[in-house]
Formats: sequence, C-alpha cells, structure tokens
Amino acid sequence: MPLLRRKPLALAEPPEDLKPDEHVYQVRFTKEIFRDYHDYLQRLNLYRQRVWSCKVTGKTGLTYEEAIVSEQRATEKFLQFPKEFMTPALKIIQYSMLPLKELADSLAEKLQERLFVGAELYGKKNDDVCPCKILKVIHEGADKYCYEVAWYDKNKNISEKTEVHAEDLVQKKPLFSRNTLKSFIRESTYRNAPWVLHDKLAQNHGISTDVPEELRGKVFLKDGLIICSKKRNNEESMEEADKHKRKKLDRTLVNGSAQEKEHEEHKEIPVKYPIDDLLVKPSPDDPVFTDRPSPSRDFNVPMHCVGNLLMVWDFCTSFGKQLNLSPYSLEDFENAICHKDGNAVLLVESHAALFRVLIKDDGEYTSAVQKRSVKKITMVNWREYLCDFLEMINIPQLRHCEGTIKRGHYCLVDASAKLEILCELVNRALETAIFRENLDEFIEQRQELGASKREQALEEGRKRREQKERLKADSESNGNHLNGADILSNNNHIKQNGHVGKKINGEIESSRQDNSLGKSGVKRSSPASKKTPKNLDTELKEPAENGKELSRKDPSEKNSIEQRREYFEREMEKRPISRSPLGKDRDYNRYWWFRRDGRIFVESCDSKEWGYYSSKEELDALIGSLNCKGERERALQKQLEINYRSICTELQKRSKELLQNIANDESVLRRSTRVRAPPRENPASAFLKYVNKWKED
Repeated sequence: MPLLRRKPLALAEPPEDLKPDEHVYQVRFTKEIFRDYHDYLQRLNLYRQRVWSCKVTGKTGLTYEEAIVSEQRATEKFLQFPKEFMTPALKIIQYSMLPLKELADSLAEKLQERLFVGAELYGKKNDDVCPCKILKVIHEGADKYCYEVAWYDKNKNISEKTEVHAEDLVQKKPLFSRNTLKSFIRESTYRNAPWVLHDKLAQNHGISTDVPEELRGKVFLKDGLIICSKKRNNEESMEEADKHKRKKLDRTLVNGSAQEKEHEEHKEIPVKYPIDDLLVKPSPDDPVFTDRPSPSRDFNVPMHCVGNLLMVWDFCTSFGKQLNLSPYSLEDFENAICHKDGNAVLLVESHAALFRVLIKDDGEYTSAVQKRSVKKITMVNWREYLCDFLEMINIPQLRHCEGTIKRGHYCLVDASAKLEILCELVNRALETAIFRENLDEFIEQRQELGASKREQALEEGRKRREQKERLKADSESNGNHLNGADILSNNNHIKQNGHVGKKINGEIESSRQDNSLGKSGVKRSSPASKKTPKNLDTELKEPAENGKELSRKDPSEKNSIEQRREYFEREMEKRPISRSPLGKDRDYNRYWWFRRDGRIFVESCDSKEWGYYSSKEELDALIGSLNCKGERERALQKQLEINYRSICTELQKRSKELLQNIANDESVLRRSTRVRAPPRENPASAFLKYVNKWKED
C-alpha cells in the first residue's frame, strides 16, 4: 500500500445500511464508496497530490495511483528473483541491523559468489575468456561448487559443453543492481532496524523467526510483530502523560469539540478544476450556457451504418491519389450506396481501385484471381472480382450476398452489407505493403512540416519581440522630443494647433485642448513659441507617417501568419495518417470534423446514433454550451476554438451552396409555362454522372 508521510493510510469504510439502488461516489483505483460528494472529492484530491511514496522502491513525490503502479512493477521484479538465491538472500536479511544501502551491498557481494542455472557470464578457456552459460550446478563439498557450462561461439551458438570450477568463471557485471536488491529487501520485510521478514515468507523458505540472543534485550513481540524496547518505553511514558493531559483538557474539549464539528460541517472544500465532467455541478459563478442544439439526423443509410459510411468515404477521398480514384462528395457516396436502379459507376470505380491495390500486393487475393483470363477490371466483370473477394474472406453474413451479386443485382444488396464489404476491402488495403510504405513517407513528411512550423513560430516570436522593443524605443525618443518643444505657448497658438500628435505603440493619438484653457488668459514664453505652425507640422509629420506605416503593416503580417497556418494545415491534410475526433462532451459523445464535407458529425458513446451540425449558428451554440470545468468538454472547447476559423469557412461555404441550389430550384418553378426549358438536374442524382478522372489506363 502506498505510504503517506512514511505510514500507510487506512481506506475509508463503506457506508452503513447501503441500499442497492442508492447513488454513491466510488474511487476508481481504491474502490472506496462515499455517500457525500465533498467527502469523496476531498479523498480524491488527496490521492491526486504528489505526497505519496512507493513502499517497495522508496520513490517519493508520486500520486496514489502512480505509487500503486510502482509497487506492482516492483512486486513483479520480486517474483522474477531467481529461486536459487531466494533462501540464502532471505537468511542474510533476517534480523540484520545494517542500513539499507550497506545491507544491499553486502547481499550483492555474497550472492556474487553463488551462480545459478541459466546465468550467462564469461569463463577461462585455453588461456582466453569466452562467453558461456551455466547448465548445471554440481555441489562438491562445503561451500565448494563445480559448474557444467555451454560455451558460445561468435554467432551465439553452443559449440561445446565442459565442467569448470568457480574460480575459472568471470562476471563482468553484477548479477543484480543495488536498486533491485533494495526493492527486494523492502518487499520481503515489514520493518527495519532490525530487518524482519514477513512470517509467511519466512515459513515458506524455512527461515527461523526466533529473535537472536544479541537482540533479545532490545526488541520484543507485540501483537505478533517485532517492536524495539526503546520505542515501547517511549510509548508507555507517552501514554501516562496523555492520561494526565486528558483529565485537564476534557472539560474544555467538550465545549470546543461541538463548535469545531459544527464549523467543519459548514466548511466547503475548494474544488480544483478541471475534473471529470460527470462530477461537475452547477454553481453560482458559472457563466450563462446556451442550449446545446440537437444535431440533424436525416441520413439515407441506416443509423448504425453511418460510421462505416464515413470511414470508407474518408479513406477513398484521403488516399485518392494512391488509389487512382478521383474524389467525390459524401452525399454522392451515400446516394450511390442507397441506389437501387442499376450499378452506380461511383461504386464500381471505388471497388475496382481497391481490387487493384490488393492485386499489386501479390498476396492472398492475387492468387485468388489468377484464374481470371481478363485481367482488366471493367463494368462487366467487376462483380466476379467481388465474388472472389467474398470467397476469400469467408464471412457468413456477407456470403449470403454472393448469389445476388453473381446474378448481376448488386444494387439490390442492403446498404449495410455494401458498406461492410467496402470496410473489409479498406482494412485489407491498409495492410498491403504499398500503403505501409506510403504511410511511412507521410509520417516523415509530417515530421518535417512540424519542424519547419516550429522554426517559423520561433522566428515570428523573435520578430515580434524585436518590433516591440523598437516601437518602445521610438515612442520614448518621440515623447522626449515633443516634451522639449512646448507647443502650448499662448491662446492663439492653441487655436491654430488644436490637435497635438503623440505616438503610442506605432499609432497617432490626437487630443484636443479644452476651450476654457484659452479663456484663462495665461501666457507662457518659450523658445518653441517662435516656431510657426508650418515648422511644427513638419516636425510632427515624420512620427505620424511612421505610425501610419506600422499600423498598415500589422494587418498584413497578421494575414500572412494566418495564411501560413492554413498552408500547414492543408499540407498536413494532404498526408493523412489517421483521423482523430475533435474531442468528447460530458456524455462521451465524440465530435468529428471532415473539411471536405463541411459538417461536424456527432457520434454517440456506443456508436449506434449519429447526427451532424451544418451551420455557424449551431457551432456557436455548441461552443457556448460546453462547460470548461469538465476535462472532456474543456479539451473539446479548446479544439473547436483552435479550428474555429477554418470550420466556419467551410460551414458558410456549404450553407451558401445549399441556398444557391434552393434559389435555382425556385427560379425554375417560377419560370413561365409558355417557355419550354430543359428540366433542371436533381442534385440527388448527381452521383450518376461521376467520372473517375484519375483512373489508370
């Protein structure tokens, strides 16, 4: 158990009279149960503090959970300790009075003299030192051992077996590190000075638990554990002193304890945010959250198939150049999947592109289609390649569709089955050597882009600092120059120069003097009063122009920074590796953003329900509904704010296209019936005109 101030902390007892349907709070890694939220939060905050230490390794500055992991790993190392060394090592540890470091060194020195089966070391052979491995330990007499060893050649193969004496074996490095031995000592004992083994461990290895004669006057048994006599005397004296103190303080504590208890009940424990979203409760200082908009769910495919639809479409459009497949929209792909009146060219080309990748890989699918006389995949024979693929993967749910496909009625197959077949094709394509090589190249290119992006960010930061320092120096010099020239010499002079320029951060601020100052009749004489307005204007012209120049420069620099950032994003998208969601909300719903489609998709925690947002107003409402006190919604809000500009651009672009299509439809309806015009193309059937422009010849 992890230690708090070198002592284990007792776990909280479960509440009494706990009902099966009662709502409680449970700590995940200790399984402690609390009725009160503040008690739970107080204990959780204590576990998160870096005040814990590992009982086995002695590491400090850990959280409770990190200390548990450290103890588990140390225990695993303890179990890996060679059995041949376990008993002699425990005998050395039992009732030793040495400090931990000296005991570990002593243990290492004594164990170094004994070897075990399987140990790899070096031995003297023909006046040379060669690597070998111990196969058998032969006991010749008291503290005398002989070893059967296998000698290794240069290729680590066993060349011969011989018997050697202990003095002919050489160990170039110790068998165990000091830290390993320290962990072993801590794990096998329950106290130090003297070190005492756990009773069960001592019994299992036949080690006596009787106190040696030299320690019988110094230690004694209490509740089955070894306690130092000095500590016992101190405890007895402390108990007597406590009895006298209790009698004096009983009366004062009776009155004071009631007040302290009442104060503790009303005391609120401060919460450190962010915390788990489900633990966040409304508070008076919360901002006004907007109502989260409900996502649209008007999909043509069944709801449980939307995930497969997005996955296949994203893969085919992201890796279009590698597949030699020109991209298409998500709406066209969805309409093609649901099409029942013939085979859509879009789906045929998608299947053919994936088949070609599998054939080029020279794998299982290549051998399955070698019997085909016509190697080229066409609109006529593509279904034969599809049937070969279904036979190869041999999935019962998909083999039912094989008969329908062979009869030439692929369009009548359910949308869910079509998408499952495409998912299997995509997964097989990702396993090919061609795609693995492409992904490796993409990873290297993305790393180079990231490095150049970081370099540019550092360079921009350096330029901003230099510009800030330059502007500060210019403003100070201009301020001193203007202060030296006393502009306000008299009333007439003020009227002629009502605006005085002052440079602040590269901009010109104008301040008009009050007319009441002119009526006061106060006259001042200075050398600057002899200057004409024309001369003053020439003096103020230079800083004013500099200020205008800087103010004109800032927006262009800002735009160039944004353009570079967008350039890096576009280049990253050209080199896809994996798609990750923007984040999760309080209820673990995932949010996906696809730039090519211009919609934010919402996936439920069980992946059975899907929806989408398609307008800027919905995006703003979504951001306004997120509570940054929760860990998940805080991370989601951050990602939405980082990508806000690019998301808004695509959302507005999509909305504009939809409005344009609606306006065109209305104009066709309003057209006079006397004018015969060709019928307008239905956007839902646009997928029928798909042409693969990147197709291989």
